[in-house]
Amino acid sequence: MKHSLKISNRLQKIEKMVTSQYDHIWDCCCDHGLLGYALLSRQAAANIHFVDIVPELMAEVENKLRRFCSNSNTSSSSRWQTHCLDVAKLPLDQYAGKHLVIIAGVGGDLMIKFIEAIYQNHSNLAVDFLLCPVHHQYPLRTKLIELDFSLKNEVLVQENRRFYEILLVSTSSEADRKVSPVGNQIWQSLTSKNSEQTSKKQAGIADNYLKKTLNHYQRMQQGSSPGKANNVQHIIDAYRALSPNI
Repeated sequence: MKHSLKISNRLQKIEKMVTSQYDHIWDCCCDHGLLGYALLSRQAAANIHFVDIVPELMAEVENKLRRFCSNSNTSSSSRWQTHCLDVAKLPLDQYAGKHLVIIAGVGGDLMIKFIEAIYQNHSNLAVDFLLCPVHHQYPLRTKLIELDFSLKNEVLVQENRRFYEILLVSTSSEADRKVSPVGNQIWQSLTSKNSEQTSKKQAGIADNYLKKTLNHYQRMQQGSSPGKANNVQHIIDAYRALSPNI
């Protein structure tokens, strides 16, 4: 990659969570491809697949890749591909090796549809997913638990007054790495007793996110009645258990 692009704090966090060696990384809903560019700039990067269903965006991404990646260098030009298709239809089985599917910038409800389709279509493959939903985190986590995915890592990031959960999960089930419906690692700064290992800033972010999340579900609960579909008391109780003082 001959061209460096500045990416947001959220995308930086996602990029830093790609620590394992993958043969193929799928940057889904890639928009302008900034995350994929960052991954491609690594010397030891895998084959990067840029995926979006919007033809104009994919044409723009491909033009930038051809401009800033040396096509005269076979090893470089063969490291990226663009795909204009529905994320639910990723052709993972056409590429041998270890896969990471990154889905960011969409809601958890849509992510659930993508993940279910990919998992059903490629149940024979061990696939890692790196997910950053813009909302509906609880339903997404519930679905990951239902599918018996294992948790590899999770972080909480704040950007432009918005909070984002980033989850790295795998279709390979591990008994000691279960996904929590409300998260586990993202709240550790709230409960850690060792101030030297805990960022006060991160603890503040976690505290504010927990309050915002509880307020959201409490507003939903106020408009519900027993038996109604939007009764979310069990969700409120689960988040309250993280910090009884809130």
